[in-house]
Amino acid sequence: MKLRKQVTVCGGAIFCVAVFSLYLMLDRVQHDPARRQNGGNFPRSQISVLQNRIEQLEQLLEENHQIISHIKDSVMELTDTGAVSPSGHLPFRSANGSWVLPFDGRPTFLAVKPQDCQFAVGSNGQADVQMLDVYSLLKFDNPDGGVWKQGFDITYDPDEWDNEPLQVFVVPHSHNDPGWIKTFDKYFTDQTQHILNNMVVKLAEDSRRKFIWSEISFFSKWWETADIHKQEAVRKLILGGQLEIVTGGWVMTDEANVHYFAMIDQLIEGHQWLERNLGITPRSGWAVDPFGHSATMPYLLRRANLTSMLIQRVHYSIKKHFASTRSLEFMWRQAWDTGSGTDIFCHMMPFYSYDVPHTCGPDPKICCQFDFKRLPGGRINCPWKVPPKAVVEANVAERANLLLDQYRKKSKLYRSKVLLVPLGDDFRYDKALEWDQQYINYQKLFDYMNSHPEMHVQAQFGTLSDYFSAVYKANGVAQGSRPADYPVLSGDFFAYADREDHYWTGYFTSRPFYKSLDRVIESHLRGAEILYSLAVANARHAGMEGRYPVSDYALLVDARRSVALFQHHDAITGTAKENVVIDYGTKLLRSLIGLKRVIINAAHFLVMKNKEFYRFYQTEPFLETDDRRATQDSLPQRTLIELDPAGPRYLVLFNPIEQERLCVVTVLVNTIRVRVLTEDGQTLPVQLSAQWSSASQMSAEVFEATFMVRLPPLGLAVFHLYDSPDSPMTLRSDTLLRLSGRGATARAGDPLPVRSQQSDPQTFYISSQSLTLGFSGITGLLESIKRKDDPQEVKVQMQFMVYGTRPSKDKSGAYLFLPDGKAKPYNQKEPPVVRVVEGPLFSEVVAHYQHFQQTIRIHNVPGVDGFSIDITTMVDIRDQTNKELAMRVVTDIQSGDVFYTDLNGFQMQPRHHYLKLPLQANFYPMPSQAYIQDSNHRLTLHTAQSLGVSSLESGQLEVIMDRRLMQDDNRGLGQGLKDNKKTANRFRLLLERRSTGNKMMDSATTSFPSILSHITNAILNHEILALPVLPKRRGIPPLQTFAPLKSILPCDFHLLNLRSIQSQVTRQK
Repeated sequence: MKLRKQVTVCGGAIFCVAVFSLYLMLDRVQHDPARRQNGGNFPRSQISVLQNRIEQLEQLLEENHQIISHIKDSVMELTDTGAVSPSGHLPFRSANGSWVLPFDGRPTFLAVKPQDCQFAVGSNGQADVQMLDVYSLLKFDNPDGGVWKQGFDITYDPDEWDNEPLQVFVVPHSHNDPGWIKTFDKYFTDQTQHILNNMVVKLAEDSRRKFIWSEISFFSKWWETADIHKQEAVRKLILGGQLEIVTGGWVMTDEANVHYFAMIDQLIEGHQWLERNLGITPRSGWAVDPFGHSATMPYLLRRANLTSMLIQRVHYSIKKHFASTRSLEFMWRQAWDTGSGTDIFCHMMPFYSYDVPHTCGPDPKICCQFDFKRLPGGRINCPWKVPPKAVVEANVAERANLLLDQYRKKSKLYRSKVLLVPLGDDFRYDKALEWDQQYINYQKLFDYMNSHPEMHVQAQFGTLSDYFSAVYKANGVAQGSRPADYPVLSGDFFAYADREDHYWTGYFTSRPFYKSLDRVIESHLRGAEILYSLAVANARHAGMEGRYPVSDYALLVDARRSVALFQHHDAITGTAKENVVIDYGTKLLRSLIGLKRVIINAAHFLVMKNKEFYRFYQTEPFLETDDRRATQDSLPQRTLIELDPAGPRYLVLFNPIEQERLCVVTVLVNTIRVRVLTEDGQTLPVQLSAQWSSASQMSAEVFEATFMVRLPPLGLAVFHLYDSPDSPMTLRSDTLLRLSGRGATARAGDPLPVRSQQSDPQTFYISSQSLTLGFSGITGLLESIKRKDDPQEVKVQMQFMVYGTRPSKDKSGAYLFLPDGKAKPYNQKEPPVVRVVEGPLFSEVVAHYQHFQQTIRIHNVPGVDGFSIDITTMVDIRDQTNKELAMRVVTDIQSGDVFYTDLNGFQMQPRHHYLKLPLQANFYPMPSQAYIQDSNHRLTLHTAQSLGVSSLESGQLEVIMDRRLMQDDNRGLGQGLKDNKKTANRFRLLLERRSTGNKMMDSATTSFPSILSHITNAILNHEILALPVLPKRRGIPPLQTFAPLKSILPCDFHLLNLRSIQSQVTRQK
């Protein structure tokens, strides 16, 4: 009763305020003090002004009357039900044609406390070497450096080591790609299993022998088939320090295209396996093959308790600069760290490659002579035409001195008298003969060096941690601590070039279909982990663990490992052979199907009102999946919900993010007679639209039903869908086809009304309560954005461009981007068909071109979902030859030569467009977002898949959408990129006004997304899953909303995962 009174009073108060406001406005028109008192003799012009004002007021009165009647209805419903009902806030069309959604009384945004931003406002971290400064400083020229082509001549004084001998650690390794030229399984069968089998035997022959291994995906597969004796031998080798597991990830992850969710997950998968099976935790990181290095990786390794790390593929000009300043070893610190809590000791390898010719010293002609796999008679030789010689008593002195000269020269590039010399290459040590060739010959060299004190050297085999420990000891500091006068560095190492102007920036986009699929599966994996953990906890609490399919855990493990495998630096990068790509895709699809099953099973249990009615049948699922994929390379087909007049269909919606979500959801139905009810029987407004089979052809059997929902964080909500002939709440979209002369006629026979007109050059608009978008009448593409809270319209022009590749010599391929100059505008002879759809919940413009189709949609909802523009660009360039399609956004934002791209969805990195660098060098990875800004606005492009991005002119952002290349680029793949798919690239475009406060937070080295931007990215990357309940002969038991959180989490909080870990006890059972 008390609530009813309060609500009535509140409604009455709002009514009074509205009426009083109108009275004041009328009063102001009648008694304007600025008006000259002419005793009633009004000039005609003033009378017409007055008439206009009265008409405007009448319009205002009408709109206010509508609003007041809606408020009244809401008040009535509130008093009747005593609850906030979604149907009490129905959309209605105002006099100016735009749809209005009455405010529902709940705040959209939470207040941000000043201390929440202290992290960003604090002074920047102090670094001796800031990579942005290094890029500004270097000329990036390429003079001939002599034997070290990309470097310089190294000299030394022979008695430099008289007081402190040179300590040399030769570290044997074998780089095993989990898929590249062969599939993961083929590599394992042909090579990897033999490497590990030989390792067990050969390391045991001599306790001085050492070896390192990094890829747990391979190691775990080998372990499963290894007998108990081999397993014990491995444990003994690890315990004795002969074998070290480095990094310990499932793979040696790519660092450009991967999202930090997957980087962490593959690291956990590897580390969990090591802990369970070997009882060890890795200490040192080893990344010799990723094509450029991200600052996120050192942060994650440090958080995983590693103390040191090694990197290799860095631009040759940077390597040369670091070598000349002896900065190849440094403490790598996060740009935003004001202390030293994120520091990790990092070793950068100085030369061209991680193979033997480029690891003993500056002269590959000499180093190659110490790769004993290349002894005459073998299958590989030295390109420098001087073969290795087996070490015998007659030549050991000459061989040892020749090698020591290289060791000494290399050591001059570092600050300590401890030297690291890796000894290995791809899939090395697969034959017992090679183990003998390398270990026996090197041991003879070490024995000679160590027995001649006048050489002042102590040489031995070592692991990576042996080397790092010796460096710390030589500098008198604890493990992982900063040695005195070693530099602190912050920044990252993109883009990478290994020679000339060969920038590895093509792989930021290569095979975008799979980059997109990867992120879909990551989102499903996270959702499945969360629901499984919650369902198992609930089942245990209810004493029903025996009836819940706990065995779904095996599906989670399979998916974790498929996703982890795909983070490999030849998988997500798009740089493997076509049959290997199919193998990855097949594994990913199998996992996606499994994850959908986990989600369905968990959701089924959690929405049951009475858990006693819960029954699990393996062959008879309770829910359907939201969509299906026919093959690993096909786009998803959304599930059709077939409505029947006989009774309702139930729909379960899963919100995988940790924030309450007010948004629109679209499902496919088989009828235009749709009614949607909430769990408590409230009717929701529905926008009914056509499903289009082509640019201008709609389906007669399938329709889109869109409705607005409010979903609990990490929760499941239940809705009822009816085939109902009379539903005043179901409103049809207003559809207009803009055609260019052809077929601009009245259309008959369409199940939903469609108007068509001849296109004209005039700009046309769509709008919501938050945004108004302008579109070109000619191209049908976006021209401008105006936020309702901003007086300024901002030019945001969408353009499509095409890059070719160089006409001769080196051409673009899977790795390299080598364009034939600036991009040219995309042109097609026929003008596009443009479809404009408007309605109460969303409006969209779809432009159909030959090689792409772009959908730009805005949602008419209050809050986060209504502030950004939803963009889907369907790309199909399968009929092109050596072409790359780019989407360019041209604005009047004065961004100069600065733009910002994310590193792994984890942090933002400022970038500069350098004219001194070739065009391709100015592209960077964009795993989740990029933005440009000036003092008034920031424009952020959020992405649901990793792609290459740049800003080649002030006010521009440019994204490479897909690349089709007919040739190999000489980096070992031996293929071009000809297996393109029809790909849906998804984005959100967010325009924000900048306030004085957030300008302060940006510095030359750091920048941060807004809270709105963070949540926009989350809703793009974690879509709502719509799971229809399958019709049952026995009827559907009562279902209810599942809301796991007692209270709402702060909006600056993100739950990365809720990952169940199998206990040792369960595993042994």
